[in-house]
Amino acid sequence: MPKYPAKTYEDINKDRIDVEFLRNKIKLKHLEAKKNFSEKYPYVEKFFREKGIDLAKIREHSAKLLGAGALTGALLLSPPTDGKTLPSPQEVVKALKERAEASPITQKLLVDSLAGILPEKTRSLTREEEKYLEQVFENVIGVKTKATLEGEHLNTTYGLIGAEQHLRRYPGDTLEQHGTGDVIKEGIAPGLGGWGYFAKSKNDLNERLEDTERWYAVVQTLYLPDWETRLSYLINWYKYRKVLIVNTVNGNAVVAAIADSGPAAWTGKHFGGSPEVMEYLGGKNYKKGPVVIFFVDDPENKVPLGPVDYNKINLSQSALIEI
Repeated sequence: MPKYPAKTYEDINKDRIDVEFLRNKIKLKHLEAKKNFSEKYPYVEKFFREKGIDLAKIREHSAKLLGAGALTGALLLSPPTDGKTLPSPQEVVKALKERAEASPITQKLLVDSLAGILPEKTRSLTREEEKYLEQVFENVIGVKTKATLEGEHLNTTYGLIGAEQHLRRYPGDTLEQHGTGDVIKEGIAPGLGGWGYFAKSKNDLNERLEDTERWYAVVQTLYLPDWETRLSYLINWYKYRKVLIVNTVNGNAVVAAIADSGPAAWTGKHFGGSPEVMEYLGGKNYKKGPVVIFFVDDPENKVPLGPVDYNKINLSQSALIEI
């Protein structure tokens, strides 16, 4: 595990590699690898030659085979669409008002609404589904959100969130300075968040920055298709961008600030949350679960970070569910 301070997005942007130099180095490495392989395994090279396969293009050949297999699998295994048409935004608002009048339990209303639209297993949502959820979140939770804000959209808005550690807020920050008891049991990350320290020094740390670290979210910015081509713009756009995180099992909701990139794709998770975020979403033992994450549409910066207590009723039977 790397020792902090790790490279931040700004560091990476400054240290851009000479593409032509890198390409030449890779080409030389490729030729060297091909020569070494031929010397060590001449019989394998002969086998490929007899099959009409160029050793230098073996990866390309494998990719074609894998691509064909993936396409065939998608055609055979993808479930048929159920043809379900979601109601218009006006119909959603009307239905929510009627249900709210019939039942005073707002959180149950949200959970039932989510259950009626979301599939059991996480996947990318359709634009129609996202529009439906935008209306639900605004009219039930009271937070205006957008799945696509200013043209930006995450690779997925419905996925699994995992527990993260505390982040170092300034040089010399330690775990003990983040609180006591259960809130510090997750530990502190050895490296920095994607945007480095939150403050230059302890004296520069203010309440706003403390809240930003306390209620931080992790999203997979590095996997965005245009991350490399629009790096400078996206680094600034995503820095501390507010998002609404909704636990789809129990309805608990938190407004968090994006302060790091991840988790890695191989973990199977799509998002991450600070210890405080995770505890509020699902309780002290909550480590992983399905959530919806939308951008908060808050141009005047009036929506505070932290729990969204849209009612005081918590579905306790679902609060400690772990997946």
